[in-house]
Amino acid sequence: MQTKPVTTPDSWYSSFAKLTARYCGRPRTFALAVAVILGWLVTGPLFDFSDTWQLVINTGTTIITFLMVFLIQNTQNRDTEAMQVKLDELIRATKGAHNAILDLEELDEEVLESFRRRYQALARKAREEIATGADDTGTPEP
Repeated sequence: MQTKPVTTPDSWYSSFAKLTARYCGRPRTFALAVAVILGWLVTGPLFDFSDTWQLVINTGTTIITFLMVFLIQNTQNRDTEAMQVKLDELIRATKGAHNAILDLEELDEEVLESFRRRYQALARKAREEIATGADDTGTPEP
């Protein structure tokens, strides 16, 4: 089955999140944050280390941290989804692979746990076979 990927323009939020995440992870942005902190420290004596002086940095860092949590989560979700689709494609395209595990992340905990136990047993068996000099490549099913 040949399918053509559908591409749609990113939403404004997705585009903003990607752009912001890209720039916030750069050394220049970190240097800017350090410069802001140093500037705040230098101004401490000018403002007699007042409550307002402390409130400015606390409020600023709290707001930035709060907003960054959402941007980072958006980026993480997008990356995880992309990786999952790539893994699904590898499973789908691999001869002998079980297509039933393509949507494993969507199954409930009990079913997921049964799959995990099955693959742990396969790994144990493969390690035992390696210890006897056997090869652990290929598919374990006949």
